[in-house]
Amino acid sequence: MEPLVKQAKGTTIEAVRAALARHERRPFKRDGLRPAAVLLPLYEREGELFLLLTLRSQEVAHHKGQISFPGGAFDPQDGDLERTVLRECREETGLRPEDVRIVGMLDDCPTISDFTVTPFVGFIPHPYPFTLCAAEVAQLIEAPLAELLRPEIFREDRLTWRGKTHPVYFYDFGAHTIWGVTAHILKQFLERVFPRGLDSYAALYGRGRSKGKGSPLLYRHGEGLDPGDR
Repeated sequence: MEPLVKQAKGTTIEAVRAALARHERRPFKRDGLRPAAVLLPLYEREGELFLLLTLRSQEVAHHKGQISFPGGAFDPQDGDLERTVLRECREETGLRPEDVRIVGMLDDCPTISDFTVTPFVGFIPHPYPFTLCAAEVAQLIEAPLAELLRPEIFREDRLTWRGKTHPVYFYDFGAHTIWGVTAHILKQFLERVFPRGLDSYAALYGRGRSKGKGSPLLYRHGEGLDPGDR
């Protein structure tokens, strides 16, 4: 078993909270960017932590059938981004704000569609009576943290946008591929929570890196670096 996979199987929500607290969060400010927020919902099942993601429906305007975290764009009536993410989670999944315990935040993630996405990490009960908004969410996907650390599921490539080259990450999880801004946030989360394994994780990236350049697939998928129609 990979060392990181073994480490993840014994990780608790308090260990996640402590790991996130050790890092000073870096906000990203730039004129013209719209604020948005997403939630990384964690829950414990049979002694192991799981991360919840959503499969976007075929009815949304953008990024149909893609994997994302629940969340969306800031509404001035929210007051702050934590209220934004709790409101969006309730609208998309039926997850009530009072059932989410925020345990930390990650660095802001600017996107090519002129959003700044603020990721929140929260602990939720399990099992839970989710009520999905069919117009936005086709299904929920539960991912054990340990499985997300397996070297064979990770790939990396490069995308040139507006004269700059950016890394693009892919996690091939089961029948789904996590990529775009969701994969960027996921990678940041895993690096924050498993710092002792960063050397191994760097080796994971080395093994997973794509050698292709200017892949047509990447250019077709370039819009996936934004949070969708948030």
